[in-house]
Amino acid sequence: MIVADENIDHSLIDAIRKLGIDVYSISESESGIRDEEVIELARNPPRIILTEDKDFSEWVFAHHVRGISVLFLRYHFKETDAIKTILMKLMSERIADLTGCFTTVTTQKIRIRRIDV
Repeated sequence: MIVADENIDHSLIDAIRKLGIDVYSISESESGIRDEEVIELARNPPRIILTEDKDFSEWVFAHHVRGISVLFLRYHFKETDAIKTILMKLMSERIADLTGCFTTVTTQKIRIRRIDV
């Protein structure tokens, strides 16, 4: 299951849902909530936070927030179609590898880092 942060393009949410993956969209359900609330939504039940917000890397690596998984997208608007293709492949082939990790996805690479417990 995915928690799509408020900044996620709706076309990406639709594409993930077409894969049969449950997506809880912040923009559809709880627009304007704080990052801390997004983190709590992702903890119970466990979900992967899909975001374009760099602040989540700070939550994980500077503030040592644990018990979450983050999928951080870095791309330019003109690369939306390319990032969607990469994201769909990652979600369909390796979604289990993303649990307990901070994953950064660009059009050039995917970096998966385990979050130490």
